[in-house]
Amino acid sequence: MVNFALHQLVRYGLERELIAPEDASYAMNRMLEALQLDGVEEAAAACELSDLEDILKILLDDAVARGVIEDSIVWRDILDTRLMGCLTPRPSEVQAKFRSLYAESPEKATDWYYKFSCDTDYIRRYRIKKDMKWVTDTKYGALDITINLSKPEKDPRAIAAAKLAPQSGYPKCALCRENEGYAGRANHAARQNHRILPLTIAGSDWFFQYSPYVYYNEHCIAFNGKHVPMKVERQTFEKMFDFLRTFPHYFIGSNADLPIVGGSILSHDHFQGGRYTFAMERAEVESAYTIPGYEDVKVGIVNWPMSVLRLNGKDDKRLVELADHILTAWRGYTDEAAVIYAETDGEPHNTITPIARIRDGAWELDLVLRNNLTTPEHPMGLYHPHAELHHIKKENIGLIEVMGLAVLPARLKGELASLEEAMVKGENLRADEKIAHHADWAEGFADEIKANPEKAGEIIRREVGLVFAQVLEDAGVYKRTAEGKAAFERFIRSL
Repeated sequence: MVNFALHQLVRYGLERELIAPEDASYAMNRMLEALQLDGVEEAAAACELSDLEDILKILLDDAVARGVIEDSIVWRDILDTRLMGCLTPRPSEVQAKFRSLYAESPEKATDWYYKFSCDTDYIRRYRIKKDMKWVTDTKYGALDITINLSKPEKDPRAIAAAKLAPQSGYPKCALCRENEGYAGRANHAARQNHRILPLTIAGSDWFFQYSPYVYYNEHCIAFNGKHVPMKVERQTFEKMFDFLRTFPHYFIGSNADLPIVGGSILSHDHFQGGRYTFAMERAEVESAYTIPGYEDVKVGIVNWPMSVLRLNGKDDKRLVELADHILTAWRGYTDEAAVIYAETDGEPHNTITPIARIRDGAWELDLVLRNNLTTPEHPMGLYHPHAELHHIKKENIGLIEVMGLAVLPARLKGELASLEEAMVKGENLRADEKIAHHADWAEGFADEIKANPEKAGEIIRREVGLVFAQVLEDAGVYKRTAEGKAAFERFIRSL
């Protein structure tokens, strides 16, 4: 079987055009070295190409049996990434191919690069297929709900090994350019099959790649060539529009630059984008305003659970000027009646999550107002999912969630399945510690499930989506009430 799998993997590389026929023996010998094998027999008669996951599993199982690696997801991932790296072209070849296709059209170039990133197994399609996804209709439109199952959970042995592993400053983080081709270790992912593309954004060196977890279509990342922290400033808006000049068919956004309301990697300046229409983009402006001195820019509050100002105009420089004016004003804005404080004890609280796109030939910029104030009642954040929603979502609300796509923890797959079974059977939800924390919430729709047990799963998924809408409302600094609207307009008048 190992002999079969090795020839299948070389054939996979040939059929996906990762290697040329002249590279076949070279690639085979590199894989033999990685697997600590001395040789391979001639290929058997031609047969249908197996799925990549099945091919790799044969080779990994054999490596475990021979003691080459431990039977852990961490070491399996390190080895299969090394194997795929044997089939992955050099960075210069990838960049040349992308440039040649970009000369024809940006879409053609990104189509190729995305497929390439999947074919090299950098994006593990067979894992992403495991993610649970559905759409929930809410008063804010159709929200995307996902339970993330594609990012593997480390087993206890792997966690222990990571703690014992020597702490290295190379690469400095998971985004740094030095990850390209890196062999990996217990506490840092292997990236031999990873290829990045150079970009010039606002006159500085940046790089472009896709996220290995693709939470949405063509989920890409643009990151600074230098390991510098996230910072939302005037130049942020300039860089975002510069990115759109290069990839006009994508949107681009930035996480906020403060803890609680920021993303998971604040230490490295980066954007996220892609080819996807989120619910927030579909949401319409509900109230329009004119900002003195910027009459040529359309400004409006978006019908969205979070507090969003949408700017739209033909001149991107004017949008940058107004966005910088709004950001500067918001950084220093306090409204005690609305429980908004620019700072407490010298700690800043106000920032913005910006998202840019080109819509119908005009530049558009959504500015989501954020505040990371904590209180004794809400120690994780006043404008953060409140405690009664933590059974579904307690993690930070970053860029992707802000736009209307819930990234929910993997634990919910088992918990919701157990909850559905218990509710259909009419069992005591509080008697099972695995689902007891869902009991208060579930009692609100227990009668509906009792009357429609065949729709239990559908009902639970709908209710999860409605919880996510509440999560976004909690994260909004101005609430969807008359008082909240009045407070929002006080800030707009201050501009």
